Formats: sequence, C-alpha cells, structure tokens
Amino acid sequence: MDMKKRIIFIVNPISGTHGKDEMPKLIEEHLNKDLFHHEVVFTEYAGHAVELARQYAAECTDIVVAVGGDGTINEVARSLVHTKTALGIIPCGSGNGLARHLCLPLDVVGAIDLINRCKIEDFDYGVINGLPFFCTCGMGFDAFISLKFAEAGKRGPITYVENVLREGLKYKPETYEVEDADGARRYKAFLIACANASQYGNNAYIAPGATMKDGMMDVIVMEPFTALDAPQIAADLFMKTLGNNSKIHTFRTPSIRIHRAQPGAIHYDGDPIMTGSDIDVHIEHLAIRILVNPDAPEDKAQPNQMLNAFSDFFNNINNVREDIGRDIEKSGRKIQAINKVLLRKLRN
Repeated sequence: MDMKKRIIFIVNPISGTHGKDEMPKLIEEHLNKDLFHHEVVFTEYAGHAVELARQYAAECTDIVVAVGGDGTINEVARSLVHTKTALGIIPCGSGNGLARHLCLPLDVVGAIDLINRCKIEDFDYGVINGLPFFCTCGMGFDAFISLKFAEAGKRGPITYVENVLREGLKYKPETYEVEDADGARRYKAFLIACANASQYGNNAYIAPGATMKDGMMDVIVMEPFTALDAPQIAADLFMKTLGNNSKIHTFRTPSIRIHRAQPGAIHYDGDPIMTGSDIDVHIEHLAIRILVNPDAPEDKAQPNQMLNAFSDFFNNINNVREDIGRDIEKSGRKIQAINKVLLRKLRN
C-alpha cells in the first residue's frame, strides 16, 4: 500500500522579491521522494492561488505549499482553513511575517528540508469583515501605509520605512469606538492593529507576546504622537518593547467590534482594501493546520540587517534627538528633518 503523502506546491511567479524559475528544479532535487508524491503548479492570475488551494483541499490533498510572499500565503491559507489539508510555506516575500513568527527558514532549500520533516500543528487564524488573516490586520495609519506600499511598486523594508517616515507625521488620527466582552471604549488613535501573530514582517514586532494558539488576538492601540516620539516608537517596534511605550495600549480578546466616523481602508496581512465604518474582527481557534519547525521556539526572531541598523541607531538615541531638534529649529519643518536623520542612519 502506497503511504506517501500528496503534496502540491503553488508558486506565484510574480510575488515577492525574486524570480521562481528555479523553483521546480530545487523542489525536485531536495524534496524527499520516499515521503511525497508532488506537483508544482504556477498561478496565472490574481486570486488563482485561492482557487487552486480550494480545489486541492476538496480533493483531500495532504499538504499544499504556498511559494511566494505574504499575499500568496494568505490566498492559499484561506482556502485550507477548517480542512484536513495542511499549509506549507516557502517564503519568498519582502516581509515574510508568518514564516518569521513560526521560525521557518527564509531560504528555499532550508524550507524544503523542513517540509521533509513534516511536523504539523494546529493554529488560530483571524477574520476581519469576512476576510481571513493569519498574522495581522488593522486600520488607520496601519492600513494607509499598506495602501502606499502597494502603490510604491518597489518592495522591501527600505521602501516600507521610507513610506512610514514620509507619511507618518502628516497622518491625522481618527476616533474609534471599540467594543468587546469587557465593554465599550473610545480612543483617538493613530492606528488600531489586531494581531494573531507577533509581527508584520521584517522583524517589526507589533505584538511581541502574541501566540497563534490561545484563541485570542492582541489588540494594539497607538495614540497620536509627535515628531520626537517617532524614533522611540520605531525602536520599540523592532526591539520587541512596544508594549512598554506610553503611547501604546494593548489588550487581548477573542472578538472585537470597531466603529469609526466614515469608511476607509483596512488591511489583512498587509493587503489593503476599502471597507465601511463598522469593522468586526474575531479569532477562529485552532482552525488551520501548518507545517512547523520542530527545533525552534515560536517567539525566536530571525536575524535581520534592518534590526541591526535600528539597534545601532537607537543606542545613540539622545544624540539623534539632538540632531533632530537642531534641524527642526533651523528649518521649522519637522517631518523633513526627522526623515532626513532617520533615513541617513538607516542607510548607513
């Protein structure tokens, strides 16, 4: 009797930061053929990964592997929830938020070797206004930057940070009415993020203590802040200390309803979409199966050159603040001054 598992690799040829032409060859060379019958399928249009994954799940395929960026992983994963088909990940994106949270290898060969070990666990996922997410969703500046990032054309952490620095201090906070099992509250906020996993990607930790197995989401409310608050918030984001910042309020809940004054953008796993003024978010507990790294704790961060740059930068935070202050005094243009200093330090 054939005991091999059926595994399908869904490859998005245009997602992420590099080409996928060599992917079939790498899979052929490194996948354990004694364990798997495999196929490699390339997507042909937007949303094709959703359709393919749904089809393979209906056929009771053992594992479907998403090969691409966070958007591709979301498309495949949303079709596998509440099925017996497990999600595998070969991360090829610019952020790789879910892969980093789960401590999966970021190189193709390492990811395939991990698939060969075939350890599968159950995890939570979230839903915002009917749209599944697996890492984070959000509104306010969170979603605004997702829109800007989508429009930028270029990918990668530098593009993301440039957008944050360029737009962040011009963004006007909104007022949100937030309701969960503990009652209703009103916040004037820069952003509200709901996190199933710990980070956005690129080791930017919006919810350092988040776990994907507790049936809860971490809700992060960021209050309005000034130009001189921005460096410390950025430092906390990359150093897993955001919860210590006085501008941040956090709580955990399985579901939440949020009302804002007018329709606007939200994002789910970084993909932006326009929606109405009422937003519902909840967690589906242990409803997706995912191949994991048996050797790594869930909260272990991958090394990241951007984190090193920020660490070096913020070890000298007082000097940087003085530089910013002098620039502001001379020019009177806060945003341009802080952008100039931050980007100079980041690029060095």
